[in-house]
Amino acid sequence: MSTQISSPSTPPTPKSEPQASPTAGRWLGSLGLLGPAGIWLGLLLVLPTLVLFELSLVPGLEPGGLVNPSGLENYLRVFEPVNLSVMKRSLFFAGGTTVICLLLGFPVAYWIALLAPTKWRNLLLVGFVLPLWTSSLLRTYAWITILRYSGVLNTLLTSPNPWLSNLGLPTIPRLELLNDWPAVLIGMSYGYLPYMVLILYASLEKLDRRLLEAASDLGANPIQTFVQVTVPQTMPGIAAASLLVFITGLGDFVDPELLGGDSTMTISRLIYNQFLKTNQWGFGSALSMVLIMLVSIAIALLLKFGDRNAAS
Repeated sequence: MSTQISSPSTPPTPKSEPQASPTAGRWLGSLGLLGPAGIWLGLLLVLPTLVLFELSLVPGLEPGGLVNPSGLENYLRVFEPVNLSVMKRSLFFAGGTTVICLLLGFPVAYWIALLAPTKWRNLLLVGFVLPLWTSSLLRTYAWITILRYSGVLNTLLTSPNPWLSNLGLPTIPRLELLNDWPAVLIGMSYGYLPYMVLILYASLEKLDRRLLEAASDLGANPIQTFVQVTVPQTMPGIAAASLLVFITGLGDFVDPELLGGDSTMTISRLIYNQFLKTNQWGFGSALSMVLIMLVSIAIALLLKFGDRNAAS
C-alpha cells in the first residue's frame, strides 16, 4: 500500500503595486522646496533681465516704439569716452567705499568678536547696526546737513578756538565737501559700514582661537599672528563682505544723486536719466546689461576666490 504525501500548498504571492523610485521622490521634494523661490526669481529677475536684453538690442528705442532687435549699436555707445568715464567713476566710488569700510569695519568687528565682554557683544553689535533701522534717504539728508558749506562740520571747524589761537595756528577755512566726490564716499561708507561689520563679525566669531594661542606660543608677535593666522582664516568673510559692499555701492543711486551733484555722474544715475529724462530706453537697457555683467563678474571672482581659500 503506497502512501502519497501531498506537498503543502504555497500561498499566492501578492502582487506588488508600482512605487515611485526614491530618486524621483527626492527630486520632487527638492523642486517643491525650490518652487516658491524659483517662481519669485523667474518672474522678478530672469524674465525682466531677458526683456531688458531684448530692449538693449534696439537702437534708438523710445517709449511706445516697436521692439525689433537689430544690432549692438547701443552697446557700442556704452564704450564712448564720456560713458567710460562714468563707469570708471562708478567703479571708483564702489571700490573706494569697499576699502574704507574694510579698513574701518575690521577693527570694530575684531574688537566686538574677540575682545569685548561676552555679555555685551550682542548689545554692542545691535548698537553698531542701529543706523540701518532708519531710512537710507534720511541718513543721506542728515549728511547734507552736516557737510554743506554752512553745516554742522564747518561750524565746528571754524568756531573760535582759544587753544589754537594761543598756539598761533591759523583758523581752519570752511570746507567745500558737498556736491563733490568726498561727500559721496563719506555717505556711502557710512551707509554700508554696518553690512561690512556684520559679515566680518560672523566670520571672526568662528575664528579658532587655539591657533592664535599656538602662534603666540611659537613666538609670533601680534602683527605676524594677525597676518598669518587671523586674515587667512577670515578671508572668505572678508571677500563676502567686500563683495556685498562693492555690488551695493556700484548700483547706489541716492548718495551720488544727493551728495555728489552733477559732477559725480554714476552709471546708476545715467541709467535713470536714459529711462526717465531722455527716453532712450534702448541705450538705458544696454547700460543696465553692462551693470549686470559687472556684478556677475564680481560674484564669479568671489566664488572662485572663496573656493580656493576653502580648499587651502
